[in-house]
Amino acid sequence: MFSKIFPKIHAEGYKFLVISGIVTIVFYSFSNFLGLIGLVLTIWVYYFFRDPDRVIINDNNYLVSPADGEIIKVEEVDGPKELGLENKKFNKISVFMNVFDCHVNRTPCAGKIEEILYKPGAFVNASLDKASEDNERNYFKIKDTDNNDIVVVQIAGLVARRIVCESNKDQELKQGDRIGMIRFGSRADVYYENYQPLVKVGQKAISGETLLAKK
Repeated sequence: MFSKIFPKIHAEGYKFLVISGIVTIVFYSFSNFLGLIGLVLTIWVYYFFRDPDRVIINDNNYLVSPADGEIIKVEEVDGPKELGLENKKFNKISVFMNVFDCHVNRTPCAGKIEEILYKPGAFVNASLDKASEDNERNYFKIKDTDNNDIVVVQIAGLVARRIVCESNKDQELKQGDRIGMIRFGSRADVYYENYQPLVKVGQKAISGETLLAKK
């Protein structure tokens, strides 16, 4: 019960928590009102960097969401050209994370990471279509247990300024394993083949728990 109310925070959050705590103390030295603002900021920093445990289905017949947030795209597209998959058709699901969503990302499936590719870029609103091609992003190309290509893309947003990758090439993953996080508002795209989508635009997704697609 305690861990549900006060979940652990991601390692990336500790320095921001310390900074906001110091700012709060300084603000309080000027006025109680400013101190209250600092306290609210500190609480938000803790909330943003929360890293709660999730209940993973551990079923290779499904893909789970890589991120908390809103489903903003369910469509068929060409694969990412950055990975040489532009001549191959994929289904794509995009999840938009606002500044109140948990930003820890997880793998949709069990499998092996075949490639990780980082691309610098712009910082336009992550909910826009061009964010998938123009923004700073990090690609994970994963082979699932049936040899399907699954691609997860971490995409920085308007206020996001750092993509954190916590995985390595050739790493074996279990479904729902943490693969990284994005600091502040952002987006995650999933490209997949040989699965049928189970979600629709406007639906809320929970990282590691919401079922995105089924074989």
